[in-house]
Amino acid sequence: MSSTAAARPAGRRRAAIWITLGVIVAVVILFFVFAGLYADILWYDQVGYLQVLTTQWFAGIAMFFIGFFGMALPLWLSIQLAYRLRPVYAKLNSQLDRYQQVIEPLRRLAMYGIPIVFGIFAGVSTASRWQTAALWLNGTAYGKTDPLFHLDIGFYLFALPFYRSAVGFASAVVLISLLATLATTYLYGSIRVSGREVRISRAARVQISVIAALYLLLQGVSIWLDRYATVTDSNVNDMINGAAYTDVNATIPGRAILAGAAVFVAILFVLTAFIGRWRFPMVGTALLIVAALVVGAIVPWVVQRFQVDPSQKTLESPYVQKGIDYTREAYGLSDIETIPYNAKTTAEQGALRQDAQTTAQIRILDPAVVSPSFRQLQQFRQYYAFPEKLNVDRYEVGGTQQDAVVAVRELQQSGLGGTRNWFNDTIVYTHGYGLVAAYGNQRSPDGQPVFMESGIPTTGTLGTYQPRIYFGEQSPTYSIVGGPKGGKAVELDYPGGSDGAQQTYTTFSGNGGPKLDNIFKRLVYALKFQDEQIVLSDAVNSNSQILYDRDPIKRVQKVAPYLTLDTQAYPAVVDGRVKWIVDGYTTSDQFPYSHVGSLSDATADKDTPKPAYAFDDINYIRNSVKATVDAYDGSVTLYAWDTTDPVLKTWEKVFPTTVKPVSDMSAQLMSHVRYPSDLFKVQRSVLGQYHVDDAGSFYSREDAWTTPNDPTSPSSNPALQPPYYLTMKMPGQDAPAFSLYSTFIPAGTSESSRSVLKGYLAVDADAGDTKGKVSSGYGKLRLLQLPSSDTIPGPGQMQNQFDSDPTVSQQLNLLRQGKSEVINGNLLTLPVGGGLLYVQPVYVRSSGETSYPLLQKVLVAFGDKIEFEDTLDQALDALFGGDSGATAGDNNVPTEGGGTGGQTGGGTTGGGEQTGGGTGGSAAGNTALQEALQRANQALSDSQAALKSGDWTAYGEAQKRLQQAISDAVAAEGQPAAK
Repeated sequence: MSSTAAARPAGRRRAAIWITLGVIVAVVILFFVFAGLYADILWYDQVGYLQVLTTQWFAGIAMFFIGFFGMALPLWLSIQLAYRLRPVYAKLNSQLDRYQQVIEPLRRLAMYGIPIVFGIFAGVSTASRWQTAALWLNGTAYGKTDPLFHLDIGFYLFALPFYRSAVGFASAVVLISLLATLATTYLYGSIRVSGREVRISRAARVQISVIAALYLLLQGVSIWLDRYATVTDSNVNDMINGAAYTDVNATIPGRAILAGAAVFVAILFVLTAFIGRWRFPMVGTALLIVAALVVGAIVPWVVQRFQVDPSQKTLESPYVQKGIDYTREAYGLSDIETIPYNAKTTAEQGALRQDAQTTAQIRILDPAVVSPSFRQLQQFRQYYAFPEKLNVDRYEVGGTQQDAVVAVRELQQSGLGGTRNWFNDTIVYTHGYGLVAAYGNQRSPDGQPVFMESGIPTTGTLGTYQPRIYFGEQSPTYSIVGGPKGGKAVELDYPGGSDGAQQTYTTFSGNGGPKLDNIFKRLVYALKFQDEQIVLSDAVNSNSQILYDRDPIKRVQKVAPYLTLDTQAYPAVVDGRVKWIVDGYTTSDQFPYSHVGSLSDATADKDTPKPAYAFDDINYIRNSVKATVDAYDGSVTLYAWDTTDPVLKTWEKVFPTTVKPVSDMSAQLMSHVRYPSDLFKVQRSVLGQYHVDDAGSFYSREDAWTTPNDPTSPSSNPALQPPYYLTMKMPGQDAPAFSLYSTFIPAGTSESSRSVLKGYLAVDADAGDTKGKVSSGYGKLRLLQLPSSDTIPGPGQMQNQFDSDPTVSQQLNLLRQGKSEVINGNLLTLPVGGGLLYVQPVYVRSSGETSYPLLQKVLVAFGDKIEFEDTLDQALDALFGGDSGATAGDNNVPTEGGGTGGQTGGGTTGGGEQTGGGTGGSAAGNTALQEALQRANQALSDSQAALKSGDWTAYGEAQKRLQQAISDAVAAEGQPAAK
């Protein structure tokens, strides 16, 4: 007895220990969950969009409980009724008796557990679809109707997806309830099977009949709704989306018949509940299945095979025309202006006189090539960085709008090397510094960019602005900033002093992140980032703020989860701040008669890897929102750009007051807003087929186009040519405008055999510079349609001509001497001089570790004529008979390297740092190197002249001078700059 009594307290102690441990584990898990949720609350509250978070939470929770109770209650009720109405003295066979003995001890658990489990799954499923319900509850009329049922298009965008989802959910609930009822009634003897005889109790018969009737009634509703879905289904051999001849004349009437038949059979099941005869509903069900096969499949096949196929083009033309019209409407292409363009192919003297303004703005700086130049000339320290692909923007300089290649100097902590530790990474190195901008149409004598804004501290033409970049595309995961007023600044601001050895420090003074003003918040973020130093470090004080989620696109996505965002955010100096501008799209795949395409396929090109989207297939898109993210304090502002978009109007009802009207946009912000490239890519992808507005021509696909591959992409992995931003004047425009353009070649043929130009698409990308008012021309699409004769080479064919031209090839080989790399820049196409002008900058990069591309030559072509000169201005004059009639932006190349903006401080030429002002670089201030480069340029020019005249003696002598000049330049490159 004593041992047993002693064992009991020990057992209780062990149980208490396990219970205590379980409680502790549960509390820890719950605290981790709470910490994550509370951190979200702090972040959204600080950025001013707490309503967005709470709306999502409340909507998800509400939908979860709707799904949970919508599944659990009917299922529980079905099981309860089947059990409570069981026969009291049912005679069971031995097998069922054994089943009952096994299940009976768990009966109460199963009766509640099964509905709860199914309810949880249903709740999670419905919670993930809260957006569908929100769109239905707040749906906005589109203002136009579909051509078949004449319902407002808003019905298809907002209501129909919800109705079909709700009917599908209800059908699943009823079907699971029916299965549970059958299992319970069979287990407890309400259904007895004896040989071929099946006996069903009256209560079970009523319950089963009513549930079956509900299921068939729901199937009738589902089939009826499927009629409307035909206007968004793929059809006509996948040529268009929407109901075609067979759908209208067979499928839709057939589905109406089937819906009525399903309702009739449901009535038969209800009658069975009263009269007890199963024959009628069973026969009705069998006939319904047969009717589904005949009316739903066989009849449409017969109509398609024997009526449509022999006369398909004639019968389907009206529906193809609907597909063309509604696709153009859905993708914003209804107002496109198609202009026949009989392009000239003869380069005549003075041909560019009428396009002088366009010629002066031709961009010779390739933003996809010059990033290494920006890094070497403007990085200054290894902990700064520029993106691989820079952006194109425009600024007013001297009263003239000037295209510019821009980038912000962001923080790159990986460059800190051995000095990295928690304190430096989190407290000291917190931000980048300054925006760097170079003239798009200029170059220095040695091929460097000419900067309009550069240096540290920043100097140039953009005025005074807040240069610190706390929020950017390469910002650290998190930083802790801020401190007491008057306290010692610990955040490294920028290197200063004549030798760059002095350091300037600053303290963040904005409102950029949640405050760490108590130990609880610090603990929350220590758990979030798995970093105990947030709690332990004395560098964290009551004035500290934690900055995280700093990528501009991620910040906008969090505050506007309903938007699909452009793959590229671009920086601009706006109202004394650096702002990231992000384009947001509203999309759908439910627009009637509109072509469905892959968003990721359409937006991928040479400069943009294929992005991943949660919803990739779309058939409707609008650039509904322009968003800005302040690079200093991270504040996010959303502006309603497309005020006619019903999808945006609907989301504004879901998240009221989160989107500001376009009238709030300042004049400076408006001047930097541009037509988004991803939207343009989608539109050009659609126009490859839908530029044809005649149903007969569209059906035969006799004039299908495609976007050409970029001629500079590797042949082993070709990628589409990206669209390019240029300031130019299109036919139909009164003056040049900042534009975005792309070209078309015939589809379905190889680049080598059919790379001829068929179309040229451009859009006015300039929103103007008036506060709150969008320019009337913004977004105007113009399509130049070239003649059917194959006379204008496409980009691929032109690149082949450049590469195979003997003179060009000879000069390129000269540039490649000394293991230098020749880099072909973007191949631009401009509609000037009555034809199409091709312009391609050519860069040379030496083999040194700290080398960077230098713009050395420019290739131009017009028709069959090609020229290759040192500057664009010289090349155009040579191309157009000695006088193009206009001047390019590089006609007055400065005699000294460098740009307008200088720098304070300096450094060495290695490791990504350099000495010098303006553009900086090894050539700037190095007299010997500059003199050698000038001799090399002169020798190269003499070589070209001798080659053209056939004077091989002079050519050989010039080649010797060129070799000597190159050797001298290589030797001079290692010398220090002249003092």
